[in-house]
Amino acid sequence: MTRTGFVHQALCYASDEEFLSGTAGFVRDGLAAGDAVLAVVGRDNITLLRDALGRAARDVDFVDALDWYHFPSRTLGRYNDYCTEHDEGGTRRVRVIGEPVWTGRTAVETREWMRYESLINVAFADSGHWIVCPYDARTLPDDVLTTARNTHPEVTAGPEGPASGGQYTDPADFYAECDERARSAPGVAEPSASARSVSFARGESVAVRLAVAEYARRCRVAEDRARDMVAAVHEAVVNAVRFGGGRGVLRLWCDSDWIVCEVADAGCGRSGHPGDRGDTGYPGHIPPAPGAASGHGLWVVRQLSDLVTERFGPRGAVLRIHFRR
Repeated sequence: MTRTGFVHQALCYASDEEFLSGTAGFVRDGLAAGDAVLAVVGRDNITLLRDALGRAARDVDFVDALDWYHFPSRTLGRYNDYCTEHDEGGTRRVRVIGEPVWTGRTAVETREWMRYESLINVAFADSGHWIVCPYDARTLPDDVLTTARNTHPEVTAGPEGPASGGQYTDPADFYAECDERARSAPGVAEPSASARSVSFARGESVAVRLAVAEYARRCRVAEDRARDMVAAVHEAVVNAVRFGGGRGVLRLWCDSDWIVCEVADAGCGRSGHPGDRGDTGYPGHIPPAPGAASGHGLWVVRQLSDLVTERFGPRGAVLRIHFRR
């Protein structure tokens, strides 16, 4: 099937046969058209698809979903890098079968993965790529399956062609819904009584970096990951100083699973200052254009960390940067 423009579809399947009917022909058509094809699916589905494709499987890039879907922003960054590398300057379509990993996620993580699926529509809106996201109806909870229709403009009907999802929600509205749910739900790791606080102002980023490095050592964080923590917090602090009134507070705490670095500022009395977000309206979620004058700071924060939650309002911004222990 030939399509023009960006296509983002959900494939809700309830059997191996339904998975193959919605993916094997998609791959064959792509290869016949000269498209690059990337399949990021579960290990069992890799085997199914390889066997169904036969010799054609050699021309497909297969990746185990467990090795790809670690954290939303970094996953979006990897897809962006892959498409940039393979689209030959925008002249070649990339086809992706991308099957997110939903099992073992907390409520907060699940919400952020849902947000990620919606943001795909923004990140690749100007491309000609085609992404199919399989959802296994045999194992996934109802809320994940329902939300798939909110985050994908189309739901595939296998070899019979695409059908309208009917419940698609504009990404800006879905983003706001995610933020609203976040306000009424606890975070991944809530502050402890022993949380450390470090005040900062313009020109005091060195003290912040030293505090994060010391805390990382106390938590026995690997050296390369500690450098990521320091760099991510530095970017967030620079952003807070620039857009949040020139000063703020860093708080550090941890639990058995996460280390959290919270950067809060007092704002400038505006209705909400998203900071260095470029022109997207989705702070740090969308890959900035290489030559863009702004929009890189929060993107870097999200690429260096494992999960970021944010709250922007008239009284300032609160950015929580999470790292898996």
